[in-house]
Amino acid sequence: MMFAQDRSSRGLQRGSSREPVVALVGRPNVGKSTLFNRIVGRRVAVVHEEPGTTRDRLYADAEWNGLSFTVIDTGGLELLPETVEAGRRPGPERVLTQDSAPYIALMRAQAELAIAEADAVILVTDAISGLTAGDEEVAEVLRKADCPVFLAVNKVDNQSLEHDAMEFYALGLESLYPISAFHGIGVADLLDDVVDTLRHVVAEAAEDTEEGVGAEASEAAEGVHIAIVGRPNVGKSSLLNKLLGEERVIVSSVPGTTRDAVDTQLEWEGTPVTLIDTAGMRRRGKVARGVEYYSLLRALRAVRRADVALLVIDGYEGVRSQDTHIAGAVLDENASVVVLVNKWDIVEKDADTMSEYRGWVREALKFLDYVPVLFISALTGQRVDQVLPTALMVWESRFERIQTSVLNRLVQDAVARHAPPSRRGRRLKIYFASQPEVDPPTFVFHVNDPSLVHFSYERYLENQIREAHPFPGTPIRLLFRPRRRPGSEDNG
Repeated sequence: MMFAQDRSSRGLQRGSSREPVVALVGRPNVGKSTLFNRIVGRRVAVVHEEPGTTRDRLYADAEWNGLSFTVIDTGGLELLPETVEAGRRPGPERVLTQDSAPYIALMRAQAELAIAEADAVILVTDAISGLTAGDEEVAEVLRKADCPVFLAVNKVDNQSLEHDAMEFYALGLESLYPISAFHGIGVADLLDDVVDTLRHVVAEAAEDTEEGVGAEASEAAEGVHIAIVGRPNVGKSSLLNKLLGEERVIVSSVPGTTRDAVDTQLEWEGTPVTLIDTAGMRRRGKVARGVEYYSLLRALRAVRRADVALLVIDGYEGVRSQDTHIAGAVLDENASVVVLVNKWDIVEKDADTMSEYRGWVREALKFLDYVPVLFISALTGQRVDQVLPTALMVWESRFERIQTSVLNRLVQDAVARHAPPSRRGRRLKIYFASQPEVDPPTFVFHVNDPSLVHFSYERYLENQIREAHPFPGTPIRLLFRPRRRPGSEDNG
């Protein structure tokens, strides 16, 4: 049975994780993502001067003074009149770009979810902009939060701004910290007090463990990383939400809503799984400078750390050239693949449509003819229950190993059926084969001369291996090395 990590009652009851949770909230463009990156010690959130850049909740692990905890970066919590949320532009003290204006209510909902599951909240404000009505509205919400709230007045880079930061005491929050997230000024003092508070949460978690609540936490393994990739607006975030059964990621019909790679932990039949929702990948020539460019880089990095990639294709539109580019990028990282043909509910079908469509997909993605193809609808949930079992089956195939004796018999039979072609009067000789590595499966062939290996014959050998051992969805590597004998050289 699958279950998303339950954070609804407090961070100390988050399924397999026992780490407390800290949420960063505040108006757009006050520096939450910069502080997030500063706390976790690496660039996880996309940082840009454009207000409203962070829209989804981002989770990352952090450690301070020996205590590990989870940090949540949220979209801007901007409480605006309904008339503004319906399309009117906000006042000058709360200006959002037109790009982010449609997401104001959605970002607020994401932040409220983060507050509900946090053990501590850091309200981030902007000393340069000064105290605004938006800050007051956010503080009003936070005063109702059932957890400690720390007020971080950001962008305090000089003594004058530190004096100006005192006006934020008007928000009625006692713990005020002038900081500069960009320069790291004051962040240590803030984290010292946050961590002191969180230690009480850890103590409560230990008591719960003694009572049997989440006792399996210490046994949790890193598990499998599954990236959801595809063109913009093919339904990646909708699929993630359907898999989780909760609105973890903002879903919108506007292409490009997800800008960051968002990690979400869950467990499937005892296996820890990290789902990575990525920004839609466009061709490099069509990527706008700025935030979209960095989002593309983040998506590619997400693929690099994934064991399995769920390549989502728009079933109504069919396989596009960009789908093949993305598939190639995944293959370059040696990740396993499952192709998901989404929006299958709106495709006109007859008894032969699925088999014919599968043939079209395999023809368009010839270099991925070994991957499973599922026809799903993230909207209705059709066959979504098959996605994770298929992904884990594919992941397990990354660790399959063929016995050396079995492998060499297989290779001998393949050579007997189809001998290597000669090249300039010399013929390739395969002396011995072994599989020294898994994840992905790697096969080494000891030959007389690696330069005699033609691509077509390498492909033939791969097909012969897969015929006996399919390694579904998983790339396999074939390496050819010269057999060296002391004092002699094989001239073929």
